[in-house]
Parts: sequence; C-alpha cells; structure tokens
Amino acid sequence: MALKHTDLWWGPPKKFTLEQEERKISWLELFYDLVYVIAISRINHHLSVHPDVAGLLDYMYFFAVVYWGWLNGSLHHDLHGTSGLRTSLMTLWQMLIVAALVVTADNTHERFTHHITIALMVMQLYITYLWWSVGIYDKVHRKMSRPYTVAYLSAFLLMLATLFLEGPYVQLLFYAALLLNYLPPFFASLTRKQIAGEFRLSSSMSERMGLFTIIVFGEAILGVVNGAGSLHELSPEMWLHFGLSILIVFALWWLFFTLVADRTCKKGLLSGSLMQVLYIPTLMGLGMLGITFDRLFESVSTHESLAKMGFGVSLCVFLTGINALIVFLEYPEAYVQLKASVQRILLVATAAILVVALCFNGYPIIVYLSILLAILLLTILALNIRWLSLRIKQEG
Repeated sequence: MALKHTDLWWGPPKKFTLEQEERKISWLELFYDLVYVIAISRINHHLSVHPDVAGLLDYMYFFAVVYWGWLNGSLHHDLHGTSGLRTSLMTLWQMLIVAALVVTADNTHERFTHHITIALMVMQLYITYLWWSVGIYDKVHRKMSRPYTVAYLSAFLLMLATLFLEGPYVQLLFYAALLLNYLPPFFASLTRKQIAGEFRLSSSMSERMGLFTIIVFGEAILGVVNGAGSLHELSPEMWLHFGLSILIVFALWWLFFTLVADRTCKKGLLSGSLMQVLYIPTLMGLGMLGITFDRLFESVSTHESLAKMGFGVSLCVFLTGINALIVFLEYPEAYVQLKASVQRILLVATAAILVVALCFNGYPIIVYLSILLAILLLTILALNIRWLSLRIKQEG
C-alpha cells in the first residue's frame, strides 16, 4: 500500500509489532539527552546545598521523576521513532517541558507547590499523550498502552489534588503519583502476557541507558573537579587526593561498562522493566558519590567522618546496583558460571567497603581513599583473573 504524502513528511509512529532492527543512536537522541545533563546537574546541586534528610528525599524524588521522563521519551523514540517531522517535534517539545521543570526546581521550598507542581503536571500529561497518541495508528500498541494511560492519568489527578491540600498529604500524593508512573509495565506484563513475553529491550536502548549513565559519571567527575577547585591551596596532599578520586571514578566506570553495558537484557517486558527500575538506585548511588566528593575535599582539614561514611555507603549502593543489574542480563552459556563468580566477588567487595565506611572513617582522607581504591582495584584484578582462567580452560 502506497504511503500518503502526509506520511512522508509527518511520519506516523513506527508500529510496535515491527521487529527492532540494529540501529545507530540518532543525533536527535543525543540532543535530547543534553537537557537531562542539566537536569541531573541541578538535582545534584540541590542535594549538595541541602545535605539533610529532607534534601535527600527531594533528591531521590526528583531523580526518579527525571529518569522516568527520560526513559519514556527514549523508549518512545526507540519503539516508534521515525525520520519524520512528528518524532522531531515530539522530542523537542519534551525537551522544552523538562527545561521548564529545571527552571521551576530552583524555586524556594515555600513556592515549590505552585510552580513545580504545574511543571510536573505538564510533563505528566504530555507523556500520557505521547503513548496514547500512538494507539491512533497502531491497534496493538493501543492494547498495550491502556495500563499506561490509566495509571498516568491517575497520577496526573493526584498531582492536581496537591494544589488544594497542605501539610504532609502533599508529599504523600507526590510519592503515590511517582509510584503509579512506574507500575504500568508490571500491569501490562500480567494482562498482555503473550505480547509482553515477546518484548525485548533493543541493543540501541541498552546503549541509550549506558549514555544516561555516562551523564551521571560526568557529575562524579565534576564533583572531583569542583572539590579540588574550591580549595585555596593546591598542595601536594590535595593533588594526591585528586588523583585517588579520579582513579576511583575510573575503576567504577570500568566495573559498570565491563559488566553491565553492551549486554542484552533477558527477554520479556517484566525483565526489561525490572532492569530499568534498578537503574534508579544504582545511578542515585553514583550521583551521590559526585556530591560527596565536594565534602571529601573539605574534610582534608576537618577530618569529617560523616562525609567519608556517606561516600563509602554511596559506593556500596552503586556496586550493589551493578550486582542486581547482572541478574537481568544474558550471558553466553559458557559464561554462566563466570556470572555467578562475578556476583560473589562484587558482594565481597561491597561488604569490605561497607566495613571500611562504618568502622574506619576516622582515618585521614588520603588513607581512607587509598583503602577504598585498593578494594576496587583488587576486585578488578580478581574479575580479570577469573575471566582469564575461564578462557584458558576453554581453549585448553
């Protein structure tokens, strides 16, 4: 059947049932990620300015909201994106909404309800429309998107209700709306078992998630640079501290992109959705590492044990997240035994870091960072030895 002239330039969404081909990440997707670089940076800045329980709760909420927005936009482009004008406009409109959300997030807490709520509601309604509108062109998608439409609209109504309430109920409704936003894929897995069972995250979507992780790694590097730059004296001790910090970030980069990135997720909507959700605490831990780097540099002179403890615990959260993500990744049959060994090695490393964070945070910062780096390097060495021994065994 011939395409209509409007289809050629407007470009209806790609059908959900079409097999996901190998494709390269488009320039539009990379441009789309730029606004999320700014969003993550602002969220991290907020926690660094408010390093208390309320600030941590705000950080966790906003990180999950921003990730939800990024994930929906990325999945929509991956599943239904075309080279037509419609995909470009949909992407740019969401970028505009997220940019507005970042602007309102700079308001003081007293003005939070009226400004940030409206921005959140606009984003909520837009993402709801994003998925609902595809059903106009694709009947299969219309069946799959029903749980999404109902949950997202319900979340929108909860946000709307917060404009007329005060006190602790407001925050509870925000958290309830956030929970609703993450539930639809699990409902769809139960109600659309056949389609959900055949679903698999594409390699391009796995690459996109790696790119989002790079954004958060950038914040960790920025934390090191800002921490070093905030000191008035660039002493040899500071440069040693700087070098150890950069090496720790590099070690974490090696662990994540060796063990998690470029791996295929297990088949099924449930596995893919669980893996996507597990990225949230994993990247939160990485993001908090970047925030605590500032305070670690300040603690060179003050010997603040709380900053060291927070840094070690954030490190444990990130490593635990990697360990959990591995569960949902497919490895060649010959590497199944290696996968179990990798998880055990990571578990031992995480436990060792937690002991250091809780019991040895009174040590000088250089010693403390050296111990943590040594644990990470030994972990990398153990993983490489285990991999090499398996390869030698296979070739022998």
